[in-house]
Amino acid sequence: MKTKKLKTVVSVMALAVSFSAFAANDDRALLKEAQDVFQPLPTAKQMQQKHGFTDAQVKLGKTLFFDPRLSKGGTVSCNSCHNLASYGVDNMSFSQGFKGQFGGRNAPSVLNSSLFVAQFWDGRAKDVEEQAGGPMLNPLEMAMPSEKAVEKVLRSIPDYQPLFDAAYGKSKTGTNVTFQNATKAIGAFERTLLTPSRFDRYLTGDINALTAPERAGLKKFMEVGCIACHYGVGLGGDSYQKFGLVKGPYWQFTGSKKPDEGRFEVTKNADDQYVFRVPGLRNIARTYPYFHDGSIWSLNQAVDIMVQAQLGQKLSDKDINDIVAFLNSLTGQVPAQALVMPQLPPSTLNTPRPDND
Repeated sequence: MKTKKLKTVVSVMALAVSFSAFAANDDRALLKEAQDVFQPLPTAKQMQQKHGFTDAQVKLGKTLFFDPRLSKGGTVSCNSCHNLASYGVDNMSFSQGFKGQFGGRNAPSVLNSSLFVAQFWDGRAKDVEEQAGGPMLNPLEMAMPSEKAVEKVLRSIPDYQPLFDAAYGKSKTGTNVTFQNATKAIGAFERTLLTPSRFDRYLTGDINALTAPERAGLKKFMEVGCIACHYGVGLGGDSYQKFGLVKGPYWQFTGSKKPDEGRFEVTKNADDQYVFRVPGLRNIARTYPYFHDGSIWSLNQAVDIMVQAQLGQKLSDKDINDIVAFLNSLTGQVPAQALVMPQLPPSTLNTPRPDND
């Protein structure tokens, strides 16, 4: 009798070991598949080596990023819409700019955005350096009338001069306090805004960096076909796609009253109508509301809409919950230095006063 019981126990243990080995093999296969689709974030040092910016340029760019005097009314800085304390967004459908005016598109997160193929929802800026100048001159955002107006403000603040000298060297002719150098410095700062997460640890081989539900969500994310657009280091940001590709129009899902034609407004190419740059998914759980119109506040609902509109599928609540569990693993750590506000150089009597006309 005792021998029979012992054999039963041994059989159960062997079966458990067998299931464990099977599960481990599945986990290793999933990791290998994920490594073929995604890449971990580079380090700030790697970014610096690749793009050649200096620590002095980053310091200047950070100061400029937080300075509201680069706006006509003196109330809006880059950080106003891309609040680094809330993962690079303001968590509003549309951001408020000059005189409280609202823009027409949701402000994307600035975190990790330097890795994308282009900037803005319609891709009209080729990189973060070019993007940095756009809001300054946009009448609904920072509303500065011209590049020269921005330069006038900066040159009226003497303590900016040594920061520009450190970043670009003292100019032998003219001045180095220019609009182009300012946007270049802001871009350098933004290239340091990388947020490694547990998913990066997973991609480098630590299977247990993701929980079992998160791994199930990753598996479903890939099986369903989300990786057709959301791949690479940013899990998106590398391509353009029509919103409502399979099941449109997109506004039947978002409730938008005024359809946005997307990239068509830039290219005037009919094929670009309702096409937008695919958003990256890093920190997506913290960068609500979603889509270019900021119409959806629930991540579960956003996933449901994407699967229907882009893939023509309808998932169960469990599948959506699993995918959302995976997406939560993409929430990273904002660099500590970015969360410390700089001390802005003081204005002088020559500094243009805020203008709300």
